[in-house]
Amino acid sequence: MTAAASATATATAPGLAAEPRGLVATVRRGLEITPELGHGIAVTLLLAVIAATGRIVTPVAIRYTVDEGIAGGRPDLALVSTTVAAAFAVVLAAGVASWGMNRRLVTASEAALAGLRAAAFRHVHRLDGLSLDRERRGSLVSRVTSDVDAISNFTQSGGVTLLISVLQLVIATGIMCWYSWPLTVLVLALFLPVAFAIRAAQRRVAAGYRRVRRDVGAMLSVIAETIVGAAVIRSTGASDRIQERVDAAIDRTRDTQVRTLRPLAVSFSLGELVGGLSTALVVVVGVLLSTDAYRDSALHGWFGSLTVGELLAFVFLITFFSRPIQQAVEIINEAQNAIAGWGRVLELLDEPIAAPEFAARARPAPGAIEVRLHGVRHRYPSGPRVLHDLDLRVPAGMHVAVVGETGSGKSTFAKLLTRQLAAEKGHVLLGGAEIGDLREEELRRRVTIVPQDGFLFEGTVRHNIALARPGSTEAEVRDVLDGLGLLGWVDGLPDGLDTEVGQRGDSLSAGERQLVALARAAMVRPDLLILDEATSAVDPAVDARLRGAIDRMTAGCTTVTIAHRLATAETADLVLVFDRGRIIERGRHADLLGAGGVYARLHESWRAVAQVPGGAANTGGPPVVHAAPERQHAPTERQHAPTERQHVPTERQEDNR
Repeated sequence: MTAAASATATATAPGLAAEPRGLVATVRRGLEITPELGHGIAVTLLLAVIAATGRIVTPVAIRYTVDEGIAGGRPDLALVSTTVAAAFAVVLAAGVASWGMNRRLVTASEAALAGLRAAAFRHVHRLDGLSLDRERRGSLVSRVTSDVDAISNFTQSGGVTLLISVLQLVIATGIMCWYSWPLTVLVLALFLPVAFAIRAAQRRVAAGYRRVRRDVGAMLSVIAETIVGAAVIRSTGASDRIQERVDAAIDRTRDTQVRTLRPLAVSFSLGELVGGLSTALVVVVGVLLSTDAYRDSALHGWFGSLTVGELLAFVFLITFFSRPIQQAVEIINEAQNAIAGWGRVLELLDEPIAAPEFAARARPAPGAIEVRLHGVRHRYPSGPRVLHDLDLRVPAGMHVAVVGETGSGKSTFAKLLTRQLAAEKGHVLLGGAEIGDLREEELRRRVTIVPQDGFLFEGTVRHNIALARPGSTEAEVRDVLDGLGLLGWVDGLPDGLDTEVGQRGDSLSAGERQLVALARAAMVRPDLLILDEATSAVDPAVDARLRGAIDRMTAGCTTVTIAHRLATAETADLVLVFDRGRIIERGRHADLLGAGGVYARLHESWRAVAQVPGGAANTGGPPVVHAAPERQHAPTERQHAPTERQHVPTERQEDNR
């Protein structure tokens, strides 16, 4: 699959914002992904029938006891005792069957939903950068956690109730018809409006719960963001404003939930009303059908009659008939919540991944990787093009520095090389193989990026470094650190390699986090290394030592550095100057400097800032590169692409990401 084809798939396939599936389509697709839910379903249904029968046996036993054991004025204690004992045995068997059914449902649902949760988690990590940026992180977490929990709650609670209730309703209706079909028709006619009301409520609730699950995801995003940014909130005095955002998200979720549940309240009340009315009418009509006057009338031949036992049993059966209908309101609530959650998880799983499973198993030759780009274009959805017909060859083992103003396309270029994005058009080749044809493990083993902000996971320094090569020994970790010249720094930490870094590495300084991130990248021993100015957060003293370590680390591999400080470009084998999505200059530092073009003006501007006492260059941070010199010395580029001025904001947003 080419990069362009992959991009087309991403653009045309249903994404996280796709039109939601209907009920049947959601269940069908869900069972395809989680077949464990259907395993052993025949045995589960048999147990459910036994459990439902056990509930119905009580009114049947009452009818038999009253009519056969008590009627006539001389109670037959033996028959009564035998009937009660038989009923107890059936109820006991039903209880055992109910336990077995619940156990099977819980086991099957937990196995299925654990697999669904794991599949969703793996899929998130295989999405391209565009999909990840489009979906808020909290919403992604919601799809893997609370949305799956909604499915679990239904399958283990509402699902069990639904299964038993349907069987109980069918069995009760059959026995009621056996005793008196006219009374059964009367009951069905009374409950018909309730059925229509529940059906109408189901449609509204289905749409409402899609909004509920969406708002829950948005609420979790806001809450997660405020927790992560707690220190910034306190330091800027923004607590009140942030609290307003959190309160608004919570209120929106509450209001959506209330609006969704209102139709169910009407249905539930109607069910209660009809249940009481049907019981009263059955008693009245049943008594009339039991009178001597009725038995002597012509109607007796048409509608039959009732014994006292049958009438009592019928009254009990109405309860078993009406209760499932009344419970249907609560079941709909849980079911629609589960279906909405299931649909959101399926939307996530249907989102195209960066490298499909069916991609060819291309494998570049071992060693440093040659990079080639042919006619590469890229644009973001609903935005202008940000890369224009890039053609580039980077020989294996070369160190390339990429420079340019903010919004020039540097970060998008880097993301194409790591397959965080797929090109809209053109070819990105690594070692002669299409990047879209590389297997995921092959790409991650041979291509590594070190961003400006090195992300650390909660744990020790050793854990974070060894994460790049599972099973690494302490000796191997120390050997990598020694090769980078960082062993002395690590040994100087409070607990050495066993120093806890805290959540997101907050226990370390920004520079220390970057050192750990560099060591982690070195553990991979990549063949293509991309550095997004990886030393920008390090103080000047450490920076000088670290640059030598990076030189040793990059020996023998192809290196692409996104250079915010042009000191990096001075030592590169090749400098690429990006402007508005195009490579407008390329060459060695000295040659570009002598040419007096855009790069020379950028470098002059950077040097001017670097010489200012306390300037960004002196503090180890990236200096502000002024755009004025470039505008003065590259009027042709600006004149020939006047509309591309609109492209800059989109690319700037991408660079900021």
